[in-house]
Amino acid sequence: MTNDVKESFSGGAPPAPAALAAKVRTLAPSMTRSMQRVAEAVAGDPAGCAALTVTGLAELTGTSEATVVRTARLLGYPGYRDLRLALAGLAAQQQSGRAPAVTADIAVDDPIADVVAKLAYDEQQTLADTAAALDTVQLGAAVGALAVARRIDIYGVGASSLVGQDLAQKLLRIGLIAHAHTDPHLAVTNAVQLRSGDAAVAITHSGSTGDVIEPLRVAFDHGATTIAITGRPDGPVSQYADHVLTTSAARESELRPAAMSSRTSQLLVVDCLFIGVAQRTYETAAPALAASYEALAHRRNPRTR
Repeated sequence: MTNDVKESFSGGAPPAPAALAAKVRTLAPSMTRSMQRVAEAVAGDPAGCAALTVTGLAELTGTSEATVVRTARLLGYPGYRDLRLALAGLAAQQQSGRAPAVTADIAVDDPIADVVAKLAYDEQQTLADTAAALDTVQLGAAVGALAVARRIDIYGVGASSLVGQDLAQKLLRIGLIAHAHTDPHLAVTNAVQLRSGDAAVAITHSGSTGDVIEPLRVAFDHGATTIAITGRPDGPVSQYADHVLTTSAARESELRPAAMSSRTSQLLVVDCLFIGVAQRTYETAAPALAASYEALAHRRNPRTR
């Protein structure tokens, strides 16, 4: 058994059937090619695969029984029997309410109405996948750390920097000290000042962005509680994260880079963090939020000044 498989299944409850497709999308890049074939088969035809024995699925995918079992465990199931039960459940859900037959593969000559439909469906799928795969235990721990942090540093570059700025703005409005760093040099020099009782959040879809990993490593080494929001939970960023929050791994296309869908899933996680922190700190958060609204009231209606 590989280390990845050992780490994936730790004896907890298997993922719900609805989370299976999200797990496949998230973990497929770290699988061997033979395991990818098994994962893609079960996600693409859950009803058909649910009817197969372990030998039948191995033959269908041109792999071995051992590969099928390893894939099941990597996806979070104790064995193939548990995976088959999940596939049957997923097939039943799909039969009761099928998703629209539209994909996010946008062609250069698509009518604008089709573009709207495809993007809307893909955004919905991204959010559903992220919600299904999000570890609420890790989320709760991250919320707890942010709620009591003396100071919060947030790191992100490119599209992820926009998400980081959104999180910092939200936390500032409920009275927390939060800073979003987009300059990698400033991020590291600020991370050096963090200590136990502080928190640092790294946002990187790939999980391997050096300009984000480096300040998180420094914050980790200095004793801050570290949080990673990433689409690759097995990526290098997780080495320095006390808590890992996984986002949906979106498919890329020529007209729609993964940054667009990844930002959607990252913003969902940010909103979950913010609401969780606001709940934990409600006695101080509510007055702070009201004060921020009041301070900006004259800008919404200048004639009242």
